[in-house]
Amino acid sequence: MRFLLYNIRYATGHNNGYHIPFPYSGFFRSTQRKLDEIIDFIKVYTPDVIGLVEVDSGSYRTGRYCQAEMIAHSLGYSHLVETKYGNNGFAKKVPVLNKQSNALLTRKNIGKHSFHYFDEGFKRLVIEAEVDSVIFFIVHLSLKYRHRQYQLQRLHQLVKEADKPVIIGGDFNTFWGSNEIELFLAATGLQNADHNSTPSHPSHSPHRHLDFILHSKELKVNSFHIPNIQLSDHSPLICDFTFN
Repeated sequence: MRFLLYNIRYATGHNNGYHIPFPYSGFFRSTQRKLDEIIDFIKVYTPDVIGLVEVDSGSYRTGRYCQAEMIAHSLGYSHLVETKYGNNGFAKKVPVLNKQSNALLTRKNIGKHSFHYFDEGFKRLVIEAEVDSVIFFIVHLSLKYRHRQYQLQRLHQLVKEADKPVIIGGDFNTFWGSNEIELFLAATGLQNADHNSTPSHPSHSPHRHLDFILHSKELKVNSFHIPNIQLSDHSPLICDFTFN
């Protein structure tokens, strides 16, 4: 099974005038050209399952189309997509924010699935989905360290409740380093697919290890790769698994 994890930054791009004429102005631009490039990139690697962080599910940037649906249609995949902010009344009322989502796509059948929400932090969504006898969790943790620790406690509970091998993929925002999740790994028994803790952010000069693929011991990592591509501020992670 090949799993691709990618924070695509809503397909708004990276560098090349992203902060011109004002900081983060690229965040508000049309996204279709960059989305097409992301789709072409994904097609090269033909992943079985895709975890996408920072997906636009239908704001003006995309012409009101959902990016996850567009990618899934281009690949012939099934998909799940949901906004990141749960019942946060503020986010639901703000244009663009209310369409900022995460997604799971797969060429295989999606079994039972759920959308969970953390109690803390602004980014709260946890996508849980069973694919091919593996339970996937897609997350985007809080920017605040204290909130991330509470979120990891809740994620630990969800992992312990899983009755099949687990893969967690997401942007953990571990600005203090990958040691932030050491207690989480010890408590869950999960392993980091990237044994070398390779940085993935920013993509043009990676020095932060923010993106993780974690897995149960029942799953063996056959290969792990971070392509050198700069379609987003994050680099994608690609991992091939088999059952031990």
